[in-house]
Amino acid sequence: MIFLTTLPLFWIMIAASRGGHWGAWMPSSISAFEGTCVSIPCRFDFPDELRPAVVHGVWYFNSPYPKNYPPVVFKSRTQVVHESFQGRSRLLGDLGMRNCTLLLSSLSPELGGKYYFRGDLGGYNQYTFSEHSVLDIVNTPNIVVPPEVVAGREVEVSCMVPDNCPELRPELSWLGHEGLGEPTVLGRLREDEGTWVQVSLLHFVPTREANGHRLGCQASFPNTTLQFEGYASLDVKYPPVIVEMNASVEAIEGSHVSLLCGADSNPLPLLTWMRDGTVLREAVAESLFLDLEEVTSAEDGVYACLAENAYGQENRTVGLSVMYAPRKPMVNGTMVAVEGETVSILCSTQSNPDPILTIFKEKQILATVIYESELQLELPAVTPEDGGEYWCVAENQYGQRATTFNLSVESPAWPSDTRLQTLPLLASIPPHRGPHHTSLPEVAPVILLESHCAAARDTVQCLCVVKSNPEPSVAFELPSRNVTVNETEREFVYSERSGLLLTSILTLRGQAQAPPRVICTSRNLYGTKSLELPFQGAHRLMWAKIGPVGAVVAFAILIAIVCYITQTRRKKNVTESPSFSAGDNPPVLFSSDFRISGTPEKYESERRLGSERRLLGLRGEPPELDLSYSHSDLGKRPTKDSYTLTEELAEYAEIRVK
Repeated sequence: MIFLTTLPLFWIMIAASRGGHWGAWMPSSISAFEGTCVSIPCRFDFPDELRPAVVHGVWYFNSPYPKNYPPVVFKSRTQVVHESFQGRSRLLGDLGMRNCTLLLSSLSPELGGKYYFRGDLGGYNQYTFSEHSVLDIVNTPNIVVPPEVVAGREVEVSCMVPDNCPELRPELSWLGHEGLGEPTVLGRLREDEGTWVQVSLLHFVPTREANGHRLGCQASFPNTTLQFEGYASLDVKYPPVIVEMNASVEAIEGSHVSLLCGADSNPLPLLTWMRDGTVLREAVAESLFLDLEEVTSAEDGVYACLAENAYGQENRTVGLSVMYAPRKPMVNGTMVAVEGETVSILCSTQSNPDPILTIFKEKQILATVIYESELQLELPAVTPEDGGEYWCVAENQYGQRATTFNLSVESPAWPSDTRLQTLPLLASIPPHRGPHHTSLPEVAPVILLESHCAAARDTVQCLCVVKSNPEPSVAFELPSRNVTVNETEREFVYSERSGLLLTSILTLRGQAQAPPRVICTSRNLYGTKSLELPFQGAHRLMWAKIGPVGAVVAFAILIAIVCYITQTRRKKNVTESPSFSAGDNPPVLFSSDFRISGTPEKYESERRLGSERRLLGLRGEPPELDLSYSHSDLGKRPTKDSYTLTEELAEYAEIRVK
């Protein structure tokens, strides 16, 4: 009777539906925890005209037809039941009142299934109702999480357990909810078909840290050892947050650079690397690398990583600084000036970091700036002494480059066309090839005999003088190395034209001890001429191969021989003639006009060789200095050491003008 009072609405519905027909009403499904009990509410009806004296009933398991011999759950006439239900089933309802409610206790998994009721009014008035109830035996609470849980938005999670046992009532508690919120127990709720559930609610605002959190609910029954637990993992959606990215990156030109962007989000973000609005790479992933092979200064700049999903986006930037040696300095300004004028020359370059720029002439530093890309040289009231060759040198910790330029100072009386004809050539740009004079004859190239190669220190310079019109092209071939160098390679070849003569100088460094064969080839419209250049100064090569130690040993041996000869002659003179006789051996006097046979030819040869040496010294300098700076540390050495190049050039200049 206690249970009937808990279902007033259900029985009101049943009573209102009486119409004198065979019929039954029970929940289509009902659930209960294993080890507890379950009450299956049931109501049936039959035609009013039958009016039986006694009403009996039978509950069957899994089949409504007696001829199939289904297990008997409960039988009011004989109390004979199947062994599985002995001591576990009893009728709570009054069949005379058309109430067929069944109570099952000590539930086990094998009792789960379909339950049918059959009314027995006596005689042939028996009817098995097709309506039935499905019993589900459970052992875990049901945790209901909304289909979408978004970080920052309040969410409600519920724990629901069946409460269909009138003898045992469950109590609910939450597990692992610390930091999420305090639970709220709503109590016992009735479902649509007359079954009951116990419900507890948990309200909280999830964060991205709660994603994957395991939340549990426990159902326990007082005065028993029965406890049941259920768990659910939270799938919290949240926008991307970039958690891993390079700081500002410095890389040397030509090296490999790898930029990393990693983001945390749910679901996975779309990661995109961009530069100046251009997409470089993208992928749906937790992290994404951007690899730059052999970076150049053109790739210097700011790179952006964008991470986005359906819940938001975030972007961050990283700066890439490509470090490189100075580019070849450019010189702009007046290269021909009239005596007394003011000359302004601008030397500029590009590098990272900014270089030390220096302009000097011979041994004198004329102007210098530190960590600037431009240097202005002002020469007020120039004089002829200001004319000559100047150097602009740019250097930083990654290298050094230099450019040479000539300044010509002319007398005010010179006509302007003469000034233009005497304009010197810049070594930093390709030689000027102006139109030839129409009055000069057109001939095929002829390589003059003064063309040759010579050694100076560790440098070999080869001079090729060509007479031709129109102007020819000149190339130097090194057969042993299968290399050909032409005039366009300004680092190795310097050329200058004067009338019909074209003078080209090839400079090879570090070749003095093993000079290669060099063939000069010249061609124009009228023919081609080649000549293997002879090597002059073989005695220098011998001493270069012997080396400093060999030279000292040879010199010591020579001194010993001279001393030996001197001592021998002295002993001989003492033995043969103790006194000197002027009459026997008169002195020989030489007049001022005395000449040794063959002297003019030797003198002429030495004069010509000296002229050629001067040509190599003055014209043979390459347009670009081959200066090693890659291992220098600008930050540690004194400022004056930055101009060691000046001393080296001065020393070389002294050698070449001897």
